[in-house]
Amino acid sequence: MTPLLDHLNAPQLAAVTLPPAHALILAGAGSGKTRVLTTRIAWLISTGQVSPPGVLAVTFTNKAAKEMQSRLAAMLPINVRGMWIGTFHGLCNRLLRAHYRDAGLPQLFQILDSADQQASVKRLLKSLNVDDEKFPPRELCHFINAQKEQGLRAAAVEAWDDWAKKRVALYEAYEAQCQREGVVDFAELLLRSYELLERNEPLRRHYQERFRHVLVDEFQDTNKLQYRWLKLLAGGGAALFCVGDDDQSIYAFRGADVGNMADFEREFKVQNLIRLEQNYRSHGNILDAANAIIKNNPSRLGKNLWTEAGSGEPIRIYESYSDGDEARWIVEEVRALQRDGHTRAEIALLYRSNAQSRALEHALFNAGLPYRVYGGLRFFERAEVKHALAYLRLIANTEDDTAFARVVNFPARGIGARSLENLQDAAKAAGSSLHAAISQVGGKGGTSLAGFAQLIVKLREAAHLPLPELVDHVIELSGLRAHYQNEKEGQERLDNLDELINAAASFVAEEGTPNQDGEITGEFGNDLSSFLAHASLEAGEHQAGEGDDALQLMTVHSAKGLEFNVVFISGLEDGLFPHENAVSPRFGGHLPAQQVGGSQNSMNEDKGLEEERRLMYVAVTRARQRLYLSFAQTRMLHGQTRYNLPSRFVDEVPEELVKWLTPRAGKGGFAVPSAPTFQRTPRRSESSSGSGFRIGQTVMHAKFGLGVIINAEGGGSDARVQVNFGNAGIKWLALSVAKLEAA
Repeated sequence: MTPLLDHLNAPQLAAVTLPPAHALILAGAGSGKTRVLTTRIAWLISTGQVSPPGVLAVTFTNKAAKEMQSRLAAMLPINVRGMWIGTFHGLCNRLLRAHYRDAGLPQLFQILDSADQQASVKRLLKSLNVDDEKFPPRELCHFINAQKEQGLRAAAVEAWDDWAKKRVALYEAYEAQCQREGVVDFAELLLRSYELLERNEPLRRHYQERFRHVLVDEFQDTNKLQYRWLKLLAGGGAALFCVGDDDQSIYAFRGADVGNMADFEREFKVQNLIRLEQNYRSHGNILDAANAIIKNNPSRLGKNLWTEAGSGEPIRIYESYSDGDEARWIVEEVRALQRDGHTRAEIALLYRSNAQSRALEHALFNAGLPYRVYGGLRFFERAEVKHALAYLRLIANTEDDTAFARVVNFPARGIGARSLENLQDAAKAAGSSLHAAISQVGGKGGTSLAGFAQLIVKLREAAHLPLPELVDHVIELSGLRAHYQNEKEGQERLDNLDELINAAASFVAEEGTPNQDGEITGEFGNDLSSFLAHASLEAGEHQAGEGDDALQLMTVHSAKGLEFNVVFISGLEDGLFPHENAVSPRFGGHLPAQQVGGSQNSMNEDKGLEEERRLMYVAVTRARQRLYLSFAQTRMLHGQTRYNLPSRFVDEVPEELVKWLTPRAGKGGFAVPSAPTFQRTPRRSESSSGSGFRIGQTVMHAKFGLGVIINAEGGGSDARVQVNFGNAGIKWLALSVAKLEAA
């Protein structure tokens, strides 16, 4: 067995060679969990403890399942293709195919993907004459899937009002439609499989006796129903070998329940708990920073990452004046990294929210640097942004048939396919645009089309507004904002629409200069047509081809499971990362944690804040050699400047690990383009010597109200403090301590 067990460290070896009993392996980032899982299976088979058909291995992605099969094929002289290794959905599909009659399904049942499921719900609503604006198909799909993931059929869902009862009735009707058509959605695969095993004792006993070893990857990402499915299969005495990292549980919004790890340890009386803490990815300073951040989460099973690779470089922190300056600094740093021999493909730019990519993309576009948005679309290619741009294109030119067709019935306004066919026929006959042919269409469809034409008239009446205000007006009046507010996961789309307003404001600021009359002109001007041309160019330029050396842009959620030589984590500001939606409201949205009063506030924010901290932990541990953290004093929101405090996560990184790339308070200022000289905001724990003020101190002002001090200079009668007054913004006050207290 020596060749098989070679290159395992002591905890890995202990995990691989455990006796056949329940085990929980806490595998830290970069600690070799895939090696442990595959070697465990190979060791069990090689030592004759189990035959290949007696192993069930569950992964969370098809990629992980294929990698496991590939590694096993290299370790074992057997054909591993027939082994039960796959995702929850893949294994449940296999089970239902083998027992379709017992499951009440046709032999050739089909699987609906997300788009197919939404189309199926739309057909259902239409057949029942249900208003799809009151019950949006996308929202109804989320509701149905959430109930299934809790193991609830329609009859078991509680409903307390007419609207909720109607949703439950639609869930029931959807189930009947799927059964009639012989189709299942993804959530149904798991629920139907669970129900089959639960009610069919002979079948359940057969699989319990067959699978003597059940191994689970990424156990922290399991939901309640997946855990119940695993418990059913292990109920006959099988050994459950669960590998996961509670510090990397970041998918609560998808139903993942990190509590499953503690429940498993308690319910199965797990005696074998092994921590894999040696990291093979990152240098020591990066791991020490990650450990220091995550230790602030109290509800942990606990581990501490370490490495033999040495401390490596310090963590670089940069404070910029604005989000635009932050993006430009990142571009310059990337160029310097390239000169030092780093390839672009090994550099990742991470951000908390998709909307943040816009400022980065714009800076990369201007610099001519190719990039790729991993796991998502470029900013100007995102559906909600293209919808808004289509409305803007119709303001500029009503003859634009492509823009017309995109939004004539989005958001839905009762214009069906038949009405559009009639409109196209009328336009063809008249040799005109679709917009010009509206008057030729009669009936109910013609009335709806006329209403859309009137909307365009109203939008065009606002064309005189400044460009950012025009974009905001269009998003509101078109119904796009209201439409996405009604979606369960519409916040990200709303953020992108808000970022489009910022893009318009930035475009005006960058491309125009005021003339003698106060009008803005420039190479492109600031008119709508110029902005639309700019958006089209930026969407298509520097598109990295397959295999090209391109920078990697992605959200932290998308970065899970990946690693890079160099990582930038941008936008580290309270309210952005941690995200304001994840924690309870604080004064002005940005009050330091120590100023939050009362245990109820703490209880409300704990769960969300802990997940945000786990997300930060994931971001930090993506870096192998060099890590940059950056934040901006100001950031655009709704086309207006918002003032920010540094993220609490920056404060949680020990000073001895850090190299500040911007001057500290009291050591002189530095200049930024198009901005006044300013100083780095002191850390909250610091006091500004001589001023008599303390960072984080709450003060009251007669005019601006309650505020919190975020910076201070001087002393005595020359004291000068910077105070965040929430809605009133951030103010510098040249007052003595006595005068401020009196005020």
